Amino acid sequence: MSFPDFNGSDAQVQWQRFCDLLWYHDDLGIWLDISRMHVNTSHLDSMQSSFEKAFGAMQDLESGSIANADEQRQVGHYWLRNPQMAPSDEVRTHIAREIDLIEQFGKDVIGGVVKAPNGEAFTDVLWIGIGGSGLGPLLMIKALQTHGQGLPFHFFDNVDPNGMSAVLTELGDKLKTTLVVTVSKSGGTPEPHLGMEQVRHRVEAQGGSWAGQAVAITMLNSKLDQQAKEESWLKRFDMFDWVGGRTSITSAVGLLPGALIGCNIREFLAGAAQMDEATRVPDLRRNPAALMAASWFVAGDGKGKRDMVVLPYRDQLEVFSRYLQQLVMESLGKRLDRDGNEVHQGIAVYGNKGSTDQHAYVQQLRDGVDNFFATFIECLQDVDDIPVIKNERPGDFLDGFLQGTRSALTEGGRQTMSITMRRFDAYRLGALIGLFERAVGFYGELVNINAYHQPGVEAGKKAAAAVLNLQSRVEAVLKDGASRSVSEICQALGDGTDESVFWIMRHLTGNKRGYIAEGDWASPATMRFSKG
Repeated sequence: MSFPDFNGSDAQVQWQRFCDLLWYHDDLGIWLDISRMHVNTSHLDSMQSSFEKAFGAMQDLESGSIANADEQRQVGHYWLRNPQMAPSDEVRTHIAREIDLIEQFGKDVIGGVVKAPNGEAFTDVLWIGIGGSGLGPLLMIKALQTHGQGLPFHFFDNVDPNGMSAVLTELGDKLKTTLVVTVSKSGGTPEPHLGMEQVRHRVEAQGGSWAGQAVAITMLNSKLDQQAKEESWLKRFDMFDWVGGRTSITSAVGLLPGALIGCNIREFLAGAAQMDEATRVPDLRRNPAALMAASWFVAGDGKGKRDMVVLPYRDQLEVFSRYLQQLVMESLGKRLDRDGNEVHQGIAVYGNKGSTDQHAYVQQLRDGVDNFFATFIECLQDVDDIPVIKNERPGDFLDGFLQGTRSALTEGGRQTMSITMRRFDAYRLGALIGLFERAVGFYGELVNINAYHQPGVEAGKKAAAAVLNLQSRVEAVLKDGASRSVSEICQALGDGTDESVFWIMRHLTGNKRGYIAEGDWASPATMRFSKG
């Protein structure tokens, strides 16, 4: 069935496209509208064969094929919300058991059955995780926690010592009644390890018992898992080799935070599972994730030429754009395709919340460089405790700003799509995540890249390790107390670059580490450094 080509100035054409392209799922209460993307009938017709292959590839992935060929791994995040789809009884049983354990642990902690080592009920949670192990939990808390429900959350999602200090200061004496959760799939990721050691040191300095308030989420028999077993930590939950960090929110990584705030994690999983079912439909026109992926492809000419601007008009989804940054950019940002060709694929993602965006960067979206497409996300149902005052309803203004911005962008020739939810809750959050996960998978198939590995991230980790190794050697050179320029330090090392050594010395002298800098900082080559 054909539909009119895009026309930003003809209201009747816009309405006809809206009616023809609108996707709606009654049980989910979700609409997807791509009518204001520059997608035409000819585009969808030309992509039919590509999507037939993509549908087949996704079916193979869910059946347990090695979808991540570069790492020889299965990709099984879809099994997490529907264990019956898993390829073996062992995996099915393992997933179901973990969900039961997480749900019960959350109830026991909130109910005071499981207590802190001092015999008091737990009062707070300190979550230590990086990347998806931090962003997923943060999204769960910001989106689903209501005032007075469950335990307050605090995060170590970076190795910034200033940030760590602020969190520990905020907790103060409550650290003794804080459940500390460390998340590391491999058990050897530096960032969560460093955060864990800092918290442990503070707990023990206050006379606390670390093991009685420590929880690990990691792969079975990892270094972290072995440590938790040997030291008899309060609880351990499993991560799976076939789940990547950016798609781990429906694993223990997202479920435990949900359970600890009293959220119905079964509903969250059910929403994701129902969207998974909807996005398995092997029909481009009837599959919302396929429609999204096709729109992304057409907008960016299959080369990521346009950024994705995410504009959720609901405060609960303020961090959703940050969550999508990792999901989309880490999945699709690849130098090589699966045939080894250099392609430099990817879609940049950024966003804000409506109507805050009205006073931020909508000015550029409307009148500046046309290098993006916007994704509006709205929720129809407002709360009941914000009254009408002087015949004004905040929810009406919020909706008006969304519609007005959408119209203004269309008038300016800018592309937008819209996701509307009848209401927002754990079920709808699960569905929203499932929708974007599948769209990312489809887009990866369209551009022939492995959406499930992250070689660039691994390269960054190796480079960071090399810098830390260089720093330790620089410090060893300076132990004799002699004053040296960066060039002289490099000569003493026998390798390294002047610039990398300068960066290291600037960091060392910026802290109370006993290093002395002499000279003009504006002339790096003339600077001299020594250990006092």
